Amino acid sequence: MSEIRPGLHRYVAPLGERFVALYLFVGTDAALLFDTGVRDSVTGTLLPALAADGIDPSSIRWAINSHCDFDHTGGNGALRDAIPGVTLLAHGLDRALTEDVELLIAERYGEFAAVDGFDDPPATTAAVRADSDLVALDGELRGGEEFDLGGRSVRVVHVPGHSPGHLALWDEHNKALAISDAVLGRTVPTASGAPAFPPTYRDTDDYLQTIAKVRGFDADLLLTAHYPVYEGKAVAEFLDDSEHYVAEVDGAILAALDTVAEPASTLTVIRAAGAALGPWPAAALDYSIFPVTGNLERLRDRGIVRELMRDGRRHWELAR
Repeated sequence: MSEIRPGLHRYVAPLGERFVALYLFVGTDAALLFDTGVRDSVTGTLLPALAADGIDPSSIRWAINSHCDFDHTGGNGALRDAIPGVTLLAHGLDRALTEDVELLIAERYGEFAAVDGFDDPPATTAAVRADSDLVALDGELRGGEEFDLGGRSVRVVHVPGHSPGHLALWDEHNKALAISDAVLGRTVPTASGAPAFPPTYRDTDDYLQTIAKVRGFDADLLLTAHYPVYEGKAVAEFLDDSEHYVAEVDGAILAALDTVAEPASTLTVIRAAGAALGPWPAAALDYSIFPVTGNLERLRDRGIVRELMRDGRRHWELAR
């Protein structure tokens, strides 16, 4: 059975060597789905699991996308096909990228192509297109909304950092907070628990504020998209580890800038930092460009590093 607490279900769908977890909140009148994964997450995992659990798919009145990444929105079209009356929602700040895969690829995954020389390989981009079935949303959220499911409700929480419009759901009934990718530890794991790639938060100050906000709920159950379920004291340990990692990235950046020829490109900084950023092979290490850029921008704003443009590429140096 998928029920992990009364009226709270966790459906784990395969995602290459990783997995993505979808969460269903069930009341006496309606149900709400948090994230849709990719297309096959709905057709291959969710719908068969609902049948096994004896849950009528038409009871799902709302589906909320935690954020714009394709592995959280790619099943939207398949869900609407299966449940025509479902209301699809996301935060307004992420809405455009939730509805348009080409915009998502260009603006989110291709953010660093021109200024840093980093982009997804063509095979990855092709997989994003193939796995995504994006459709127009029915509305947008800002955080603070309450959804009455009958006998219980869930509240929407705005938790930016990984994306500007990232959302979480607070289930007071179960003291459970579903955060999807709002907090990311120190490595994103494979399904077996091995390190897959870096925690891809992007806006560091927002991310640290989100960790503090999540901590303030004192949740007994922390529900993520790609990690195990954290319960009891493991919740605080995961949040502490996530916060400590941000500080470690600062240290790795400063140590790298102190040893490389300055000014250095973002990828030069990342590769000089190497294992100090995490235990990943070179191809995965370069995805540190998301958190490293966030930390570099924060260090720049504090006057600790300087940002320069050289031959159309962003470079960095210590502000001595």
